[in-house]
Amino acid sequence: MSRRCELTGKGVQSGNLVSHSNRKTKTRFLPNLVNVTLASEALARSVRLRISAAALRSVEHRGGLDAFLAKAKTEELSQNARTLKREIEKKQAAAASA
Repeated sequence: MSRRCELTGKGVQSGNLVSHSNRKTKTRFLPNLVNVTLASEALARSVRLRISAAALRSVEHRGGLDAFLAKAKTEELSQNARTLKREIEKKQAAAASA
């Protein structure tokens, strides 16, 4: 399992830890990933995702998973999230036409 957020694409960063004596040590900065279950109103089911804590706050701020995926760029999403976005768009289009 890769250390990458499924919604925002946030991943591992590398850099230096710098001591008081200005010694530099290579390190990896890992994203704060959490396994969550989010509810989709359009699909009427819950979805398990591995996302960063910052992405979880963004999902809640935008008003849920459906609203977040509607605004999200497709290139940033994982393959699983892309299929979710397509399913939600199909359901919303079918509900709008009916």
